[in-house]
Amino acid sequence: MARIVVIEDDPTIGGGLASALRVLGHDSRWCGDGAAALKCIEEAPADLVLVDLGLPDIDGFVLCRTLREQAPDAVLVVLTARTGEMDVIQALECGADDYLTKPFRLAELQARVTAHLRRAAPHTPGAAPEIRIGSLVIDRAARRCLTAKGEVALRPREFDLLVRLAARPGEAVSREVLMSEVWDENWFGPTKTLDVHVAALRRKLGSLVRITTLRQFGYRLENPEAPSGPEGRPGTV
Repeated sequence: MARIVVIEDDPTIGGGLASALRVLGHDSRWCGDGAAALKCIEEAPADLVLVDLGLPDIDGFVLCRTLREQAPDAVLVVLTARTGEMDVIQALECGADDYLTKPFRLAELQARVTAHLRRAAPHTPGAAPEIRIGSLVIDRAARRCLTAKGEVALRPREFDLLVRLAARPGEAVSREVLMSEVWDENWFGPTKTLDVHVAALRRKLGSLVRITTLRQFGYRLENPEAPSGPEGRPGTV
């Protein structure tokens, strides 16, 4: 059972979502505005938060940033009627892990919630507990990314994406495979979320890793032990 907070100013939608999630066995709470949600999550940490961007008291993007700081380990899913690509990018850059536009099917939302919660701790029994890429140590069991200068704070999906790319350095991985294995095998939304997360990894890890963009295909995390050439230079999102 997961603790889920639904932030939605429409009582019909918010109450309905909370009830549907309780039927699935989750401890779900509905909050009608941002202030109530922040207080609720402060009192009891949430595993997953559903956020409507059009709230009456707090700008949705500001709320996403605040939630990411207050609940760094929670999965943050935006539910909104805004369909513009820039809205999607801004929400993801403000800390959201997923973006779902209204109207949406309840079955789709339930599938995404289940997938996100399943991936919250993706350590696989029998897999190597640590992955080393140069001076970078990825501790899968503890979900920590360590360097000689200390730990690098990664959001849950950023960590999952790094683990997938680093598991086989030098291997090209398609966008479809990354979306399927890191997010959800039944992903319905835009793959721009992948680009934003790759950009975040590049920004946070700097020269510790090199992630190359393979245009019209996907990404490759370069093997630090392999010779460096023109294709070994980091790509751009």
